[in-house]
Amino acid sequence: MSTPFGSGGAGFGFDENAAVYVISVAAELSGLHPQTLRQYDRIGLVCPGRAAGRGRRYSLLDVARAREVARLTQEEGINLAGVRRILDLEDQVAGLAHQVQALQERLLELAALADAREAAAHASYRRDLVPWQQEQALVLWRPRPRQH
Repeated sequence: MSTPFGSGGAGFGFDENAAVYVISVAAELSGLHPQTLRQYDRIGLVCPGRAAGRGRRYSLLDVARAREVARLTQEEGINLAGVRRILDLEDQVAGLAHQVQALQERLLELAALADAREAAAHASYRRDLVPWQQEQALVLWRPRPRQH
């Protein structure tokens, strides 16, 4: 999920997954009441990290997710169970897209490896031999000896 904060400071090495914001700061960033954030945490819609003292620590992605939950409930009129299903499906789609990308990268690696092996095999051919394709038939004709 992209954040409403742009690139999340990616050019500066900032990790938008870093759980650094206490609940009061996260509430201010999201425009939601801290009690709303606590409720979202209780029902599992937004799962912030925890500090050593068990206090909630929100990341920019957590804040963006809380804003999306609020938008879906307030503007779209979707109940919290529906929001949970939507978010679960979005997470599943994102996971599958990541898996497809990884598989495509692996496929390209394997194709390059196959091309390299094929080139090495062709380089090892003797030049006085000609590859023979099996689709062609070879007919050997021998004339019969003449009988007198």
